[in-house]
Amino acid sequence: MEMENIFPVTKHLSQQLLQYPFFLSVILLFLSLLLLFTSKNKSRSPHGEVLKLPPSPRRFPIIGNLHQLGRFPHHSLRALSEKYGPIMLLHMGHSPTLVISSADLVKEIVKKHDVVFSNRPKSTASDLLFYGGKDIAFAPYGTYWKQARKICILHLLSPKRVQESFLLVMKEEVSALVDRIQKEIASPESGISINLSHVLRLTTKYMVTRCILGRYEEQGGGSRLVELGRRMMIQLRAFSFGDFFPSLKWLDRARGYIGSLKSTSRELDAFYNQVIEEHKARMESGGQISNSIDFVDILLQLQKDPSSIDFELSDEHVKAIIQDMLFAGIDTTSTATEWLVAELLRNPRVMTKVQEEIRRVVGEKATVDVEDINRMDYFKCVVKENLRLHPPVPLNVPRETSESLEIGGYHVPAKTSVLVNAWAIHRNPDFWESPEEFIPERFENNSVDFIKSQEYFQLIPFGFGRRHCPGMTLGFLMIEYLVANLLFWFDWKLHNTGDSDHALPEDLDMSEVFAITAFKKSPIHAFPKKYSP
Repeated sequence: MEMENIFPVTKHLSQQLLQYPFFLSVILLFLSLLLLFTSKNKSRSPHGEVLKLPPSPRRFPIIGNLHQLGRFPHHSLRALSEKYGPIMLLHMGHSPTLVISSADLVKEIVKKHDVVFSNRPKSTASDLLFYGGKDIAFAPYGTYWKQARKICILHLLSPKRVQESFLLVMKEEVSALVDRIQKEIASPESGISINLSHVLRLTTKYMVTRCILGRYEEQGGGSRLVELGRRMMIQLRAFSFGDFFPSLKWLDRARGYIGSLKSTSRELDAFYNQVIEEHKARMESGGQISNSIDFVDILLQLQKDPSSIDFELSDEHVKAIIQDMLFAGIDTTSTATEWLVAELLRNPRVMTKVQEEIRRVVGEKATVDVEDINRMDYFKCVVKENLRLHPPVPLNVPRETSESLEIGGYHVPAKTSVLVNAWAIHRNPDFWESPEEFIPERFENNSVDFIKSQEYFQLIPFGFGRRHCPGMTLGFLMIEYLVANLLFWFDWKLHNTGDSDHALPEDLDMSEVFAITAFKKSPIHAFPKKYSP
């Protein structure tokens, strides 16, 4: 998908407006009749007293602060917060949006206002792609969300499920990956570099799909599902006229945005229908083996016998929940893993140090076990540092206040969208020394841990509070297991597209693409050399 479709970009918004001369003329007319900027930042209570709203950058009439978001909103919002403070109120067209860029304010939210901040704003993309909010990530806070989340935690993400299913799947898929790379090294064309980005995404997909869908064979090289997920993530952040200017929703249809969302939705829906039909047919024929039951089987059993849940589990609910678990697992995990490998290739000192630890702990064994990883203290610091610099979702999934409240000394109205800039919090120099540098040693003898999401708020790569990612522990484990094996079995050198054999570490392109996840723009190509224990 072209970068021009990614929200929110000022010049891209301008390009959209230029396609509609009448609408542009109306805006220019308003701009000529009204003041160029507005700076009023006060509201009144029902009793008439003036309420102090959070500080706001000066804004244009009608479009508000949309023009200030830039190509990479997490970067632009950090720059604005450095000028206006860690809590700001922006006006995105008709949508008031609170921006939080402070660990202290996140702590205040969790300790005092977690329920009020647990709702989700509706959007055109999430409504069309997630069956009107029947999933978990975009569902409004309430009874259904609690029940659906409980199902996922009990039947997919529980420690028992991880031990019985996920660990076995991870071992088999990572072992198959190592074997494939070793065969490529042994071939006459072994001088050919490997597209590590592609390999990491596919292996993550195999691990996640097996635990959710069971054995699933995808035609066409196995990457179509990954491509669909990436397209969906980009569309979720694409600019929508209807989200910010409700009366102009028709423009989303006129410019083809609604059509593109429906096209993605139809393709995903057809895939889920096929999966559900195959599972139902197998269950009716008695072909399901109890100890290999997958998550789809569990959802269909609950659908057939809903006595343990308080809502009707329709096929749309099943498909929406599957989509959440599938693509949240694939995209966030593969994105974090790809950035981790990139940082290691760019920092040879860290790569050497962590490989020495991994190989020392594993010793002469033929496999890397999870128990081994739990003894790799420096490796865990490396993974945490990567999540600090590259949180998979740099702007946590948007929230919405369910009622008005006071936070940070300011009044926040009900129905205000909320963006928490995890990327900015992770790079705050007041807490992190040399915050732009990759320094895993900062986590040695440091108690900050994102797993303890109710205690530490300087590190929130998987969100926080009630709506933190329920699969963060499992995602962390998949990242660790996959990368530890790649580092144990192989030494890696960057591939250079120029004349020399290998690229310099500092030459590695670290540019990103902003969607729901911020993934690496250019793939990583590297030469593996087999390590013999």
